[in-house]
Amino acid sequence: MRAAVYQSFSGPITIKNVPQPTPPPTGVVIQVMATGVCRSDWHGWKGHDSDIKKHGLPFIPGHEVSGIIVSVDTTMVTKFKVGDRVAVPFILSCGQCCMCADASSRHNNGYDRPTICENQEQPGFTMMGSFAEYVALPRADRNLSIIPQNVSFVEAAALGCRFTTAYRAVVQQGGLVSNSNSNSSSVMSVAIFGCGGLGLSCVMIAAAYGAKEIIAIDVSDQALDKAKEVGATNTINARTEDAQQRVMEMTNGMGVDLSIDAAGFKATCEGAIHCARRGGRMVQVGLPIGGQNPTVPMGMVAGKELEIVGSHGCAAADMPGLLELVQSGRLDPKKLVEREVSLEEGVKALMDMDHGSPIGMVMITQFADVPHSRY
Repeated sequence: MRAAVYQSFSGPITIKNVPQPTPPPTGVVIQVMATGVCRSDWHGWKGHDSDIKKHGLPFIPGHEVSGIIVSVDTTMVTKFKVGDRVAVPFILSCGQCCMCADASSRHNNGYDRPTICENQEQPGFTMMGSFAEYVALPRADRNLSIIPQNVSFVEAAALGCRFTTAYRAVVQQGGLVSNSNSNSSSVMSVAIFGCGGLGLSCVMIAAAYGAKEIIAIDVSDQALDKAKEVGATNTINARTEDAQQRVMEMTNGMGVDLSIDAAGFKATCEGAIHCARRGGRMVQVGLPIGGQNPTVPMGMVAGKELEIVGSHGCAAADMPGLLELVQSGRLDPKKLVEREVSLEEGVKALMDMDHGSPIGMVMITQFADVPHSRY
């Protein structure tokens, strides 16, 4: 099969013919129909990811993926068959460790937190990824989801990392849960620091779940224009404005109910903390980058009773609900898909992240000489 392979960190990524994988125990092999080019793949290629270092090189990147099952471990996989269209979360939890165990079995140390599974697998990080015609995926019954017929492969792949991660950060960890009785939300105002792919996904999830005020903060006018297009009610360019002061002005001096750092920089983390209202919540979902640790004002955290919460990925059990959100039209991931490209063009897009990230998603949909059908 054709796959994008790098032999050294920051080295060339080339298209090679490599052996097609076979189903792992409990797993399947899928023909990749769509896979996103994500900043996390760039970090992996640059040598910033410990899991890839542990796995060793050569390596195939890619973790935002959907496709068609072509082979199955028939002795252990019971929920899926050849021909099924499936969506894949980037965290493939084990179901065996105490973090995965149901919280009802707390007396047996069950926490029901598969997003922090002690033995998680991740395509493109702990195992070969999806910049290839085929990819092997373990733990299929626990982690894969059937794609509804009116949801495309591109939409399903877009959910695999950025939108699922945004969903957990905004809705589950952030507390933006709609009240079914009043059709209102327990969180009314949200500030999102960083409008890359993850931040824009957070904007769209917040809008889909009924946030009344969504303030997007970035240093790029182009990114802020996109944020406005997909649901932000207000935008702030932190390069030219004092973000904290502007947030306070927009919220009558209160600050926001929920503040999210979706970028991972020192400035975005600190800004998100300072913009939360008294008794508010700050969610750290952007992975720290840049080598500078933020200064966390713990006196203010205590005095204002702020909650600072981490967020990582999303549980596979939540994927069907997100697919239904797309199916119903409440969430449209295609709004963030900038372009669909070939495997060669996807490799170039990944390496071009040396000079910055695109505003929208780049989605690889052509892997062989003949393009795949995306539907």
